Amino acid sequence: MTALSSDPLDWKFSQVFGERAPGDELQEVDVISAIGFDQRGDHLAIGDRGGRCVIFERKDGKHNLDEHRSRHELEQLDVTSTQHPEFQFKTEFQSHEPEFDYLKSVEIEERINKVRWCATSNGSQFILSTNDKTIKLWKVKDGKTKKVKEMNPGPFTSSDNVLLSEKSFISREDKPAVANGYRQEWKMANNVSQYQDIHSKVADIEDTAQTRCRKVYAHAHDFNIHSISNNSDGETFLSADDLRINLWNLEISDQCFNIIDMKPPNMDDLTEVITSAEFHPVHCNLLAYSSSRGFIRLVDMRQSALCDNSARILQDGDSNALKSFFTEIIASISDIKFSKDGRYILSRDYMNLKLWDMHMDSSPVAIYKIHEHLRPKLSELYTNDRIFDKFGCCLSGDGRHFATGSYSNLVRIFSPGIGGEEGTTIEASKNPNRKPLPRAAPRARRSSLSNLARGFYRHGHENSGSAGNDISYDLSSKLLQVAWHPEANLIASAAGNCLFMYYA
Repeated sequence: MTALSSDPLDWKFSQVFGERAPGDELQEVDVISAIGFDQRGDHLAIGDRGGRCVIFERKDGKHNLDEHRSRHELEQLDVTSTQHPEFQFKTEFQSHEPEFDYLKSVEIEERINKVRWCATSNGSQFILSTNDKTIKLWKVKDGKTKKVKEMNPGPFTSSDNVLLSEKSFISREDKPAVANGYRQEWKMANNVSQYQDIHSKVADIEDTAQTRCRKVYAHAHDFNIHSISNNSDGETFLSADDLRINLWNLEISDQCFNIIDMKPPNMDDLTEVITSAEFHPVHCNLLAYSSSRGFIRLVDMRQSALCDNSARILQDGDSNALKSFFTEIIASISDIKFSKDGRYILSRDYMNLKLWDMHMDSSPVAIYKIHEHLRPKLSELYTNDRIFDKFGCCLSGDGRHFATGSYSNLVRIFSPGIGGEEGTTIEASKNPNRKPLPRAAPRARRSSLSNLARGFYRHGHENSGSAGNDISYDLSSKLLQVAWHPEANLIASAAGNCLFMYYA
């Protein structure tokens, strides 16, 4: 990957799943809370606040079906592969259920916080999903299911015998029954046409996906889990909460290693918490984690068993500018992502999207302003807790484009170069280029932000001169989850319970 200039992409609507009919209310349990493509981009998994995981697969099956195609079919596939990927529903399963911690008297929600695909070498897929306390490893395997379409057995054959004998006819294992030493071949010969006719009515073989929970990783976090990340070695993964990061082996669910512990002896001395953690995509010994102070720490697990004091820190050199009450709140990083080659890190805080070079720890190489227009409203956002919304981010497979979400169900896409600072804005709808409608400006608050930043209040109506001309975004609708296809310019975004896909 290189940070060279790149032309902006022309985005078009591709697909939508879960679209509500007019008048239908959005149920809280249906809101999508996690999203992720697998390494090849053949599958997409989403998790919702109801603890469910839904898996989609590519319609063309570009990778996982190549070994079963003829040369002519592969040539035809090469011709159609220039089109953007399209997905279809594969399966859905209940990953987590609501629980109650009796020791702490705390309810544990079933909401899925993260989903991550594991590397696999056979036809099965493995996926990690986590709620606040428990991580689960699920196996998703393709199979065939036989369903009864019509039952009309002959007068001398019971329905149970038909179902039992159907297996031998489908598998072509003609093993005649033996009773008292005499083979009953006459019965098979006289009734073979009758059985074949019954078989055509009874068996309806369908391709289905079977899911099974393989491992449960629990009782390792005192605080809510917000991050899981697979290691490039294919054997381990990490889980992170506000104060600790644990290292797990996929095959061992009853123990883990604590590699980072930020909990001070006295909780009154706590100055920052962990907000996101991610393994390096190439080097299995490297990981990065972000903090609520806007720092990104790079850790080499080869240096020590406990990696608290062996971190290299990436921080914005301009962050020492004018401070206010909201400075640390808006500096908190909500998500980090490595580029495919591991050279760059993309981070998202409340106000900005930043691109970091691992060889430069003094400042980011690019800053894209997302919510700068909301700076005059930070006091209002703090009052209604919107300032604590955690937006995700993603990079394209070639590392030349970046995307994140915003309010009014908007997706912001940036490309270094001409027009890169403004980026492209699309709305999560079937008409992505539709401009958000202006909304009535809210009534002026009695306390101004400038005075609040100085530490005191004063009654008045001090507003920004440009506030009346800006478009007021719908803060009640926010797009938090985005994912970029690893090989194509395709973005999946979650707005409420709807999954929108766009291609360029």
